[in-house]
Amino acid sequence: MSSEKLDDICPRLDVLPPQPTQPASPPIYAASVYRCDSPEQAEKLLAGELPGYVYSRDGHPNADLLSGKCRELHGAARAVVCGSGMAALAAAALSQLAAGDHVLVSNQLYGRSSQLLTSEIARLGISGTLVDTCDLTATEAAFTAATRLVVVETITNPLLRVPDLAALAELTHAQGARLLVDNTFASPILCRPLQLGADLVVESLTKIMSGHSDVLLGLLCGRDDCWGRVPLVLSAWGLSSSPFDCWLAARGLGTLALRIERAAANALAAARFLATRGQVNRVHYPGLPAHPDHHLARRQLGGRFGHMVTFTLAGGRPAAQRFIAAARRIAFCPSLGDLSTTLSHPASTSHRALSPESREAQGIDEGTIRLSVGIESAEAVLEALGEGLAGV
Repeated sequence: MSSEKLDDICPRLDVLPPQPTQPASPPIYAASVYRCDSPEQAEKLLAGELPGYVYSRDGHPNADLLSGKCRELHGAARAVVCGSGMAALAAAALSQLAAGDHVLVSNQLYGRSSQLLTSEIARLGISGTLVDTCDLTATEAAFTAATRLVVVETITNPLLRVPDLAALAELTHAQGARLLVDNTFASPILCRPLQLGADLVVESLTKIMSGHSDVLLGLLCGRDDCWGRVPLVLSAWGLSSSPFDCWLAARGLGTLALRIERAAANALAAARFLATRGQVNRVHYPGLPAHPDHHLARRQLGGRFGHMVTFTLAGGRPAAQRFIAAARRIAFCPSLGDLSTTLSHPASTSHRALSPESREAQGIDEGTIRLSVGIESAEAVLEALGEGLAGV
């Protein structure tokens, strides 16, 4: 009988058994730390001179599996997964900007993104200017000698404008700056901004790329020449990701193309339906010929226009409240990209941090509703919208 005490067995670090076959589904690597052979090996691992892992804040297999697939989808040289979409945007800003720099920010970004890139970043000595990036003349005029970064969305949140990414990239590079594109509303299935000249891309993987409203993750990917400080920022600012969330998101990617196709077709049907209803003042959807960016969107998004539809009801917030109460089959969930159709009210959720004047300048009022269209049948989506409008 071994002299080893029974109470020594439980805490002992074990060695995995030999594994001649590979699992068809990747395992979840829940370890926060990895056993190293020596200080020399640990030092080389942490320096990136050897492949492998030491501490999960600096990297883990599930994050690398997911970022590798996303890097392929975007045609990027580098990619990293962060703890949320906002963490990915923060990683981009912190790695590319320093005190005294200036950033040009689309005036139609998601509310928290605008807040980060203007008031929050000002605390680090970095200035931000809001500009209509769909207006190239206004954008060019807003550059300063200190401008280092331009930040736009492929499809803006929530009014779904579509800036000309290739033209913006050319203008930005001529000014000696870099272009960062938030591609969350499009996903790489509809648009690959790096192929249009962008330097960096962020995605909120929480949304359509994962697709099941069960993870919180972000992606930052881009070109080699932009990547120098990214790994340090990710680790030093604690922006890293959970192995379990990465595992779930990688599983969600398997159906991404199918989900996008179905949801985009449903969204087009929903936009056309809403455009014929008297209770609706305006419908914002790039797939409608009346949309100001329709022809650009057709070219830039490959003939598909995404799963987001925004519309404004006559009657302001009271009308919005009646619609939300009557549309019982459409959940009021202030996010997007789920399998089922959901709705949000930007003035009270995603853009609540903006002043009423700023929201009005963007075209967001109290009657604005943002739809994230899911993969139900188109008939079910239109019936649910009809129920909501009947209550207005």
